[in-house]
Amino acid sequence: MAKKPRIVIIGAGMAGLTAANKLYTSTSSNDLFDLVVVEGGHRIGGRINTSEFCGDRIEMGATWIHGIGGSPVHQIAREIHALDSDQPWECMDGFPDEPKTVAEGGFELNASIVDPISTLFKNLMDFAQGKLPPDGVAASKGCTSNGGFGNPSVGAFLRQGLDAYWDSCKDRGELSGYGKWSRKLLEEAIFAMHENTQRTYTAAGDLFSLDFEAEREYRMFPGEEITISKGYLSVIQHLASVLPPGVIQLGRKVTTIEWQPEIHKSKDITNGCDSSSRPVKIHFCDGSVMLADHVIVTVSLGVLKAGTGRDSGKEALELETLSDEEIVNGVSATVSGLSPALKPHKEVKHNSPGFCNWSAGEVRFVKVLKTKWGSDPLFLGSYSYVAVGSSGADLDTMAEPVPKTGSSGLDHGVNHPLQILFAGEATHRTHYSTTHGAYFSGLREANRLLQHYHCFGVYN
Repeated sequence: MAKKPRIVIIGAGMAGLTAANKLYTSTSSNDLFDLVVVEGGHRIGGRINTSEFCGDRIEMGATWIHGIGGSPVHQIAREIHALDSDQPWECMDGFPDEPKTVAEGGFELNASIVDPISTLFKNLMDFAQGKLPPDGVAASKGCTSNGGFGNPSVGAFLRQGLDAYWDSCKDRGELSGYGKWSRKLLEEAIFAMHENTQRTYTAAGDLFSLDFEAEREYRMFPGEEITISKGYLSVIQHLASVLPPGVIQLGRKVTTIEWQPEIHKSKDITNGCDSSSRPVKIHFCDGSVMLADHVIVTVSLGVLKAGTGRDSGKEALELETLSDEEIVNGVSATVSGLSPALKPHKEVKHNSPGFCNWSAGEVRFVKVLKTKWGSDPLFLGSYSYVAVGSSGADLDTMAEPVPKTGSSGLDHGVNHPLQILFAGEATHRTHYSTTHGAYFSGLREANRLLQHYHCFGVYN
């Protein structure tokens, strides 16, 4: 009797559990595959980690559904009623109708100062992301499609756009009433505020390291960007709920994967599996070993890069080393410096132990909850971006399985094709850095294996 192909998925995050869910639910019988999901940590979710802080639900990792139009994450959340809440959804673009912009020293800025720079930044980013034609960026004269003034980074393109704006309006008068702030300093600070916000979207420590051409390939879903009221983890739990007990194994840290690149075809093949031993050997940190026919690796790019000696972002690691006291003092001092303009019109009392009331122009935070994605050995970073010197083609390369099959799915002379497959947000060329990118990549690799066994009559 032929043995069942064993598929081991490394990582119980969005990509891994999507692949497991697809493999398990797409077959007419669960006897077709021996399916195992191994997770190094003691929880499922990966970089999705819904937690609680001061009595409120909080996302320590993935937070947003980036566009509800066509998003599989939004579809799942809607189907399982995870969006249902007495409170309105939190929207990424749900800013007040009249937001306040406050400079250090408590100076509230007039819209006539803020709006032109905000509009400039938006137009530049829309152009960088392929949403706006060159003539739509009026201030960026000379901008070309090769990265803005010939420079390959998003950061350089943005800054040259700001310089072009300043060159186009040199004759404006100086401002008064803003203390040490000149017009140019205020405009530069407003622009930098938008740059820092953009950095949080891209995970790049510096926009000068973000590749311009790859940014143009990145795709967003249309519609609002919202949170999941019942927590992002509810989507993960739904994907995992179809799997039988024992399929997901927690606390199983993988140290090494051995595979065999050149196994020539033998004559004893049934349903695509020969009678020889399984070609992939997975070593765990406790000394145990597991054999498999196929392994889907869904670990983060940070973990993959660790094998090359490259580190996570320096800035993120420095922040993670700060003590709670240093964070409290720094944030409290910053907010207190802005408090004259930010103080609510009505007295606000927050019963949470993490906050204190506004008083005498001073605000003090007393409790901290921080993430450690950069230093956690199971992640070594947050999410991916395409750096200058790389390209979208590199993401395609990371998605290639080994050994490869031909376009027909045939194995071209080896007994065991598709020994190692790769999934995760960093393997999706146009939706990297997102949970839906991870979801799509998990489906891609599950479908690759299903198609492979369909060629041998296993999957119908």
